[in-house]
Amino acid sequence: MIPTRYGNADLGWKHFSGKHNIKKCRVVDAALAGRVDKKNGGRLEYYRVARNQTKLVEIVVIVQYARRTADGEYDAGRGKNIGVITAYCKGMNRCPDWINE
Repeated sequence: MIPTRYGNADLGWKHFSGKHNIKKCRVVDAALAGRVDKKNGGRLEYYRVARNQTKLVEIVVIVQYARRTADGEYDAGRGKNIGVITAYCKGMNRCPDWINE
């Protein structure tokens, strides 16, 4: 199980829903439903493509599947993992609004 915590400006829901314009759980859930595309220690990356007619965007979800973040600033507690750090549309700062429809 990979949690998506409310978070703050650095990580979690509050981070990616504001900065990257991903406001629907289904966007993150769809990526997490697949296999891990890239793994580096506790850092997992999931890639999925979202489509709206002829428009395509690649969604990237970064997960810290470890008790602490790589920089050691956040600790989820014994037996827990940090979870979703961020989600974004590859190649752009903010995802298009249609991703949330």
